[in-house]
Formats: sequence, structure tokens, C-alpha cells
Amino acid sequence: MPKFFYPLLVTLGLALGVQPASAATLTIACGSGGTDLKFCKLHADAWARQTGHSVRTYSPPNSATEALALYRQLFAAKSGDIDVIMVDIIWPGILKDHLLDLKPYSGGAEAEHFKAIVDNNTVNGRLVGLPWYTDTGMLYFRKDLLAKYGLQPPQTWAELAAAANKVQAGERAAGVRDFQGFVFQAKAAETLTCNALEWVASFGGGQLVN
Repeated sequence: MPKFFYPLLVTLGLALGVQPASAATLTIACGSGGTDLKFCKLHADAWARQTGHSVRTYSPPNSATEALALYRQLFAAKSGDIDVIMVDIIWPGILKDHLLDLKPYSGGAEAEHFKAIVDNNTVNGRLVGLPWYTDTGMLYFRKDLLAKYGLQPPQTWAELAAAANKVQAGERAAGVRDFQGFVFQAKAAETLTCNALEWVASFGGGQLVN
């Protein structure tokens, strides 16, 4: 079964003023909690120890829409409150006029990342962001149920459909009346778009833009 990568967040340097800030203390917008905040602080602190600078962390709104609106307000005000932000994969084009070109400072580090992500973060020849992490579509399955019905992990959508139907029919016949053979992120949200694009792209249907 094809695997597709969804890079959702990248780190970017801000150009809030006329010239890049040279202060010894930088503020980075991390995730709002959990592992996002944990690893953001971990790597920010490691950078601070290595360079001798200090880093403060800021937690933006949980909502991507609200976070984007906040950043745009800060840019409009030419605020220097935040120096580094994490953004969604679709934001580089929106925020390009407010972000530094990182090529003079990257030392070629972008070559170590997926080319598609780097291309996405390059706007009009300017590298406005570097990948922070990337999300990947995954298929999880119940090993016990596959063994119970004599099935192997599916490798194609057709095999997945056949296995799901067989397991669902067997479990419902055994009394689990609301058993579902296949579940996915079906809420009307970005997650459904990601799932649907996997199906479309794996059948040769292209990507969202084309």
C-alpha cells in the first residue's frame, strides 16, 4: 500500500523589523503542550547551550486558524515579540513577505530533508522555512483479528477492503453488532482531506492543486 508523507509544521525565522534582530535572547513559538512543547524546549535549550544565547518559549493558540491570525497581527504591527515560529505546510506563501531567507544561514542543511518539503518552503527562490517534523500516513491493524480470520496484513486497497469486509461480517455475526472493519479520520476537518488525498493519489489521481 503506498505511503504518503504529510509535512505539517516547519520552523521559520521572522523578519519583523527592518533588520534581523541580534539580541542574545530569542523567543520561539512552540506547541501548546505535550510532546510538541517538550521537544521544542529540549532542542531550543540545546541550541542555547551551544551558542551561549538564551531562548524563551511561547505557546500559541491551539487552533491553526487562530495562530495564523495572531502571527499576521504581529507582522502588521512589526512586533519583535516572537523570533521563530512553527507554521503549517500551507503558510509559507501566505507569510512569505515577513520571513527571512534562510539560505545564507542554513549551511546547506536543507539538502538533508525531503525535497518536496524544502520546495514547498521555497517561495520565489527564498527559503523561508526549514522542516521541524513531518507527519506520515499510517495503517494500524488488529493482529489478533487477522490471525483469527486467517488473513495477512493488506498491501493494497483491494486487499484492505476484502479483509475489512470479512472481519466485519464475522464479528457482527458473533454478536458485535456495531463492529466496523475499517475506520479513518472522517470528521469534516483537515484530517479527512489528508486521508482522502491518500486514496486519490494512490490511484493516480494526482494532488490537491492539480
